[in-house]
Amino acid sequence: MTHPKRHVILLTLIAWLSMIGFDFFLHAGLLAKLYLQPGPFLLSSRTAFALIPVGYLSFLLLAVALVWLMPQLKLIGWRKGALFGLQFGGLMWGSFILGLLSISTASFTLLLAWFIGQTLELAIAGAVVGSSLAGTRLSRLFVIVIILVVLSVITTIILQSLGVVPTSLAP
Repeated sequence: MTHPKRHVILLTLIAWLSMIGFDFFLHAGLLAKLYLQPGPFLLSSRTAFALIPVGYLSFLLLAVALVWLMPQLKLIGWRKGALFGLQFGGLMWGSFILGLLSISTASFTLLLAWFIGQTLELAIAGAVVGSSLAGTRLSRLFVIVIILVVLSVITTIILQSLGVVPTSLAP
């Protein structure tokens, strides 16, 4: 099944948005404490914050890869999409994390958390792409993803408000 260029672009953007929503929850919520640990591996919080758009652009490339590969592999449906995203993410992020482990000062805990979180991001995006390939309208997927993003932001704010996760990092 071939989709028009506009559909492919919109699907890619929706999959990307799903990754960004979960990423916000992951890094500003679940993993925020790991960024407080001093070390030469991480940039200062100010610099890292300024470079967030660059990191999110890297996710756009991954969303493009999913939208390109999944139709060719005939991975239709959210379950097949999520499983493919999980496998693809595990292989890709696993490779990246092993490389970082071999050449950087990043802690094993941080690298393991990144591996798990970033792999889950690709599983979410894979579910979005697979749903579209199964015929779910893009407008419906967009609404579902927006709900995911809003819930991610609200949950992160609640965690920060309750003091469960830090709200700011040292400069």
